[in-house]
Amino acid sequence: MHNKKSKGENHRKKIRTALTIASCAAAAMMFQPAAKAETDGDGFIRIKQGEEQYRNPFGVGVEVPTLFGDPTKPGIYLLRIKWPPGIMSKPHKHPEDRHVVVLSGTWYTGTGEAFEPEKAIPLKTGAYMMHPNGKVHWDGTREEGAIIQITGYGPSGNAFSKPDEPQFGKTN
Repeated sequence: MHNKKSKGENHRKKIRTALTIASCAAAAMMFQPAAKAETDGDGFIRIKQGEEQYRNPFGVGVEVPTLFGDPTKPGIYLLRIKWPPGIMSKPHKHPEDRHVVVLSGTWYTGTGEAFEPEKAIPLKTGAYMMHPNGKVHWDGTREEGAIIQITGYGPSGNAFSKPDEPQFGKTN
């Protein structure tokens, strides 16, 4: 009996290790700088609308370009996240405060360990939310997609409350 328990624990460890490696690989893909940024002689950076380099690091349709900085390193970073309709991240937390502005659509937010999309609070275009470091939350969309912009001070990361489960869930 003890041997079966050990095998089960080893299997869970292997799953956690694989998920950690996959998350790191996704983060490396996600945090590539926007390739079409123009920097002038005085250091001003411009990225024109439509020239963002969106990537789909999670494989669920959530697209992310890094507009400034590198969230894996110390310093300010700026991400834009395009959420398709009907998807939410599962409960997770970050090691730093994150400041979020809704650029378009309606973005739904919830806090705490329980993933309850029906209780999410809608934030419409122009809304702002601050995610305090270390506080569990979940967020995403329902009927329509949304684009949000996140500013933080790295290094960043995602720690999911239940790392053995899928990181995203459907809301439609």
